[in-house]
Amino acid sequence: MSFTATEQDAKIRELVEFSRRSGKIDLSLYQEYDVKRGLRDNTGKGVLTGLTEISDVMGTTLNDEGESVPSEGRLYYQGYNVNDLVGGMKNRRFGFEEITYLLLFGSLPTEKQLNDFIEILSSYRELPEEFTRDVIMKAPSCNMMNSLQKCILTLYSYDAHADDISIPNILRQALSMIAKMPLLAVYSYHTHRHYHLGQNLIIRNPKPELSLAENLLQMLHPDGQYTQLEAKVLDTALILHAEHGGGNNSTFTTHVVSSTGTDSYSAVAASLGSLKGPKHGGANLKVLQMFEDIKENVHNWDNEDEIRAYLNKILDREAFDHAGLIYGMGHAVYTLSDPRCVILKEYAKKLSIEKDMEDEFHLYENVERIGKECMIHKRRLVKPICANVDFYSGFVYSMLDFPRELFTPLFAIARISGWSAHRIEEMVNGGKIIRPAYKYVGHHRRYIQLENRED
Repeated sequence: MSFTATEQDAKIRELVEFSRRSGKIDLSLYQEYDVKRGLRDNTGKGVLTGLTEISDVMGTTLNDEGESVPSEGRLYYQGYNVNDLVGGMKNRRFGFEEITYLLLFGSLPTEKQLNDFIEILSSYRELPEEFTRDVIMKAPSCNMMNSLQKCILTLYSYDAHADDISIPNILRQALSMIAKMPLLAVYSYHTHRHYHLGQNLIIRNPKPELSLAENLLQMLHPDGQYTQLEAKVLDTALILHAEHGGGNNSTFTTHVVSSTGTDSYSAVAASLGSLKGPKHGGANLKVLQMFEDIKENVHNWDNEDEIRAYLNKILDREAFDHAGLIYGMGHAVYTLSDPRCVILKEYAKKLSIEKDMEDEFHLYENVERIGKECMIHKRRLVKPICANVDFYSGFVYSMLDFPRELFTPLFAIARISGWSAHRIEEMVNGGKIIRPAYKYVGHHRRYIQLENRED
């Protein structure tokens, strides 16, 4: 028996309704059984599920009475304050490679160690022969995160020791993927642009003498040109996105999947799948879309009353996407400030001057300040709220002429350094397979033979 298209659609709608009813759980049961939904307690704080020495994310301090109180946000990589790391590189060199070394090996390199490390990364940058033609250009996706997953999983087939999970081999695979990720992302975008948008196909090779940030810009831009400020801003953005504790969704995914003993390519592909989600790596794009809507509806960007009125409409679900959210505001850990946002905002201002986009930057500043006031008033918030790193990152990427399709892949290009460090940490410590419990709240039922079941 075969269905007509109309009948099949009706049957599928019926199945969808069955799945909705079957999967619906009474939300009051989460409280009854004290289930930490989203692995968060009733204050929104993450449930402790592991230990790490790689990074520390802090948004509070203890007062004299031993109480936790809001404080300016702090982020530490292997014990070093990220403000000091970025500040120490301001007038010297590009630093993402140095930060990758720090995350992987636990200490800052000497000049010789850093030069040797950069040379090693450069040697891993080349893709396997014909990989661009046979993998990247075959069945190109409109979503670059899916393209990255496909490419990473296919690299497994080119690795003679793909399933070897010894630490030396995992490190080799990590360095190879860190070095190749920019090529995979940019080449996937150029392929998408050619096959789906009818544009000229430009594939430019990386240059061994350039930093990762510089290579990203010269491979992406049609003329291969970039300013020193552009490269410095991108390098800083990569540093700020390289790592953020073991509890963020994609890094926790790295730990969960690595704990099974699976191969490195599968672990990274799983983390990419996590990062793709709009609640995680795709948040900066949502901020950019929100600002486009604000620009269309707020006619005087210097009029604070007009900005406040429209932001209140957004919070009241009367404007933008009707979700009632000011995107880029608020964080699970940070309270008074997100240190990554503070640093990126400084570079966004410098870049806006070079790009003659100071009016847009001032609009962002106004929305950040007024939006916080509106949210505190509307939501009657007791806990302080601050802009997070996503608030300015999309604006920065736009000024760097990165297409939106590459916003989240840029996050992945940076974060794979942190994922790799956490995968090695998981494997070195030989932990148990991560297996949290779920409480069954359904009903046990008696089996009924097929012929006795009623519609």
